[in-house]
Amino acid sequence: MISLLDATLSSSSLSQSRMGSQSTAKTIFILTSMVGWLIVGATLMYLFPLIADQLVSSELTHQWMKTLSRSGYYPMLALVGGGIVLVVTALANIIWYQRFEGKI
Repeated sequence: MISLLDATLSSSSLSQSRMGSQSTAKTIFILTSMVGWLIVGATLMYLFPLIADQLVSSELTHQWMKTLSRSGYYPMLALVGGGIVLVVTALANIIWYQRFEGKI
């Protein structure tokens, strides 16, 4: 019974020592990368009415775009801003994995 308790305690202390082994640089990179991908996703959601109007091109989507334009919908800002964030985030991921992880 005591050997089972010792094995449990030693395995739990082993998992705790592995848990804090990630570097601060990698943690910062993962968090900033996550923010970049969230901004890209938000950009795609913002651009959905424009994409739907371009793909479907029905009377309903045209009316949708007219209504949104009157309320200040400006998809060009999302195209430029989201495109820049996409390029920067993708390049940062490629550089990180090439230089520091050796995976690409």
